[in-house]
Formats: sequence, C-alpha cells, structure tokens
Amino acid sequence: MTDRADRDVQLIQRYLGGDVEAFAELMRAHENRVFAIAMRMMRNREAALDVTQDTFLTVFRKADRYRAEAAFSTWIYRVTVNTCYDHLRRSKRKRTEPLPEFHDPPDHSTASALSAAELRPDLESALTKISPEFRAAVVLVDMQGMSLDQAADTLEVPTGTVKSRLFRARRQLAQILGNFAPTAEHPTDEEP
Repeated sequence: MTDRADRDVQLIQRYLGGDVEAFAELMRAHENRVFAIAMRMMRNREAALDVTQDTFLTVFRKADRYRAEAAFSTWIYRVTVNTCYDHLRRSKRKRTEPLPEFHDPPDHSTASALSAAELRPDLESALTKISPEFRAAVVLVDMQGMSLDQAADTLEVPTGTVKSRLFRARRQLAQILGNFAPTAEHPTDEEP
C-alpha cells in the first residue's frame, strides 16, 4: 500500500472509532478528484456538486462497509461513479433542462476547481451523447489517468470490459467529433 492508502485506512479506523475530524480529513484529501469525476460525468456544475455531496454522505453513512481489500480511493471513486449513474437515471425521468450558465452569477471561489474540471465544449457535448457506462470508462482512464485495472476495480467490471468500453467510447467520440475516418488503422464493424 502507498502512504496515502495507509493514511486513508487509518483515517477510516479513527472515524469509525468516533473521530469526526478524521472523516473531514478524508473528505479534504479526496474531494477534488471526486468533484472532477462528477463534473465530467454530469457536465453540470450543480449536478456535480450534488453528486459530490451525495458521495460523501454515502461514505459517511457506509464507511463501516469499506474493506481494505482495495484502496480507499478505488472505493470512493466507485461510489462517485455509482452516484453519477443514480443521478443520471433520475434526471432522465424528470426531463428538466437547467438554466443556461450565463443566468448564474460567477462563483469566483470555485474558479480554480472548475477550470481543472472543464473540457473543450465540443468534447463535453460529445460525452453526453455516449452511454454512461462508456462515459465512465473514458472519464476514469483518459481524463483521471487511472490504469485499466484501477478503472475495472472502480466500476466493478473485468479489465476486458473496461478495454471494450474504452475502445467503443473513443470510437463513438471520434465519430461524434467528426475526426473519425475508417481506414486500415481504424477498422469498422463491417467485415470485408
């Protein structure tokens, strides 16, 4: 285990022993990455903030379920992705459209955190057009820099499934963005 992983296990144990400050320290250590994953999955600042809050509420309530078999970071990022899926499912049922961002006054206190999570608008838009499962694979591997094995642990799927989702997601994104031309290097699904 790394120093961070060891520290996380100690903090969980302290929190479960009644030390609420230990949970606050855990939250501070992981909140930026949780927010970045949520922002890229949800594409909306308010939704990403809701997901971040819900993620930490879930971890607060279910910390006793964490088993140190995998890194705490893997567990919390899995909770984050699953919370995103839940929010996306609920938003499909509601079918509401958020107000355009220009109606909101700028929140200068979050400018640095947001700029770290922002994407090119065309890529951000393209991400919404692929399935949440494909989006999660791209966000975790390509945008958060996780290895295939880490992403597989986070998503609770085999590594081969992550590879497949990543391949298909990248292909769909390339087609949506208009920079995909089937060639010998990029075979199509059709057999010759």
